[in-house]
Amino acid sequence: MPIKTFNMTQQKSNSESLPVAVVEDDSGLRGQLQRILASAPGFCCVGAYKSAEQALEGMVAAKPKVILMDINLPGISGIECVARLQKLLPDAHIIMLTIYEDSDLIFQALQAGAEGYLVKSSATDVLLKAIDDVHQGGAPMSSHIARKMLRFFRSADSTPATELESLSARELDVLRLLAEGLVNKEIADRLSLSAPTVATYIRRIYGKLHVRSRAAAIGRFSSLVRGKDAGL
Repeated sequence: MPIKTFNMTQQKSNSESLPVAVVEDDSGLRGQLQRILASAPGFCCVGAYKSAEQALEGMVAAKPKVILMDINLPGISGIECVARLQKLLPDAHIIMLTIYEDSDLIFQALQAGAEGYLVKSSATDVLLKAIDDVHQGGAPMSSHIARKMLRFFRSADSTPATELESLSARELDVLRLLAEGLVNKEIADRLSLSAPTVATYIRRIYGKLHVRSRAAAIGRFSSLVRGKDAGL
């Protein structure tokens, strides 16, 4: 992971440092990620684990807001770890780390609840921007992975009327803005809500649409709207 200087437009103060955890079996890369997070303004590393087993045991106490997860871990896989962490830390945002853009594995991780991914060779400024983006409600991923998510939900059996009607008017407003690509703060500003309130609406939307991530919610919404328009 090449190191570059990272300049955030709005750097966080030390008291507002974003807590990040790392799950990576390669000791060299794990240490490098720790050093990057320790030295970057506005970020801190609250835990570094060499296996999913260690992460599942110790991460709840660490309370990270963002998790960097190796997709290919020995023992319990990174994908399975994501699914389990969703139950233990439902408010944490997970970014998968992968050597290559393996679309099948990345897609499985997104289905499990990850909200984006990064190639391990990404520059430090790209890494830190992705961490900040996902915390703000973004979903770092390539366009072809996003299209694959959309195709999956379009092809899945659905009952559009039932699922869309289960959403409140405000939840639909939030979901439409999610689909437009807005992050939580932008949605909050647009709807005159607080960011925590938007996060609460998003969690409710996930539950009603039976998804675990922003990308999955957007894909599901698109498929439901298309199905409803088609009269399914």
